[in-house]
Amino acid sequence: MEYSVTNMFAQNMTENVYVKAFAQGEEMEQRELPPVVSVLLASYNHEKYVEAAVRSVLSQKGVAFELIVLDDGSKDKSPEILEKLAEEFKFRNIHRENKGVIATLNEMLELARGKYFCTFSSDDIMPPDRLKKQSDYLLSHPNAVACFGQVKPMSEDGIASENLDPAFLKSVPEISFDEFFLGLKPLHGCAEMFVTDVVRRLGGYDSRFFFEDYPLYLKVLCECSPQPVLPDVVCCHYREHGDNMHANHNRMYAEFLRIIELYKDHRLYPQAVRNWKANWFSSLAYSQKGEALKRLPQLASFSSAFLKRLPKLFIPRFLLKR
Repeated sequence: MEYSVTNMFAQNMTENVYVKAFAQGEEMEQRELPPVVSVLLASYNHEKYVEAAVRSVLSQKGVAFELIVLDDGSKDKSPEILEKLAEEFKFRNIHRENKGVIATLNEMLELARGKYFCTFSSDDIMPPDRLKKQSDYLLSHPNAVACFGQVKPMSEDGIASENLDPAFLKSVPEISFDEFFLGLKPLHGCAEMFVTDVVRRLGGYDSRFFFEDYPLYLKVLCECSPQPVLPDVVCCHYREHGDNMHANHNRMYAEFLRIIELYKDHRLYPQAVRNWKANWFSSLAYSQKGEALKRLPQLASFSSAFLKRLPKLFIPRFLLKR
């Protein structure tokens, strides 16, 4: 079953005391409180979606939060849209030349005042009460330095599935470094909340890679593993469209292999390489069979991870499940 999320947060906007204070320009006491959560929203060329993304964040209730938006040199109308929204709601809004997502996130991380922070994409929708649920969990579990949740796929035109993406339920109730390193359990990049000071201590986002989330998650799990994954907290309606990174399998998996090389002295590194190459082949065998055949010498191994995926190359796509 599917439903539209286009207007699902409009009513909540007027009920959020923090947002009302900002919108009305009142010097209310809540505005002086330090935020519990900082939401870091990196914007880039999403003029069709960015207003809905911002409004879905500002509709959050039940926890003091701040929204920091940094537009990374968009060439479309995103800066003008964000300027109008910032005038209305008084969140921190920055527009500058393009420096890339890693520099953008690290810049916002330095500005964050919240005890916790999460990142959010300018083309997605944040479901109601996400910030409260994750921050409440972290407040009641002081030994955790992060908590992860679930996502629901959403079409390009804003139709969200009723069902959780089953891939990320595999990681419940917690995920360890070994499981994540081997690719046995996944985490979604828009479903995290971190203790801000811990991520700063670990150096923030790694500028050596174009992936922002995977290197950081590995580092957090390596230093502080395992971390909880909540089964019933929906953190994001994830918009699927042609610009999503996951559509470029070769670039994505080549980067995974480059990232895990940081841990080449780990006892599981050879197995991790085989597993990620098998995952790469599996993605290509589903959607680009010609490319999968071309890369067979590069990706093949005698591992069970590869051998159980090899038949996908010969099965028509309409008969396959992702």
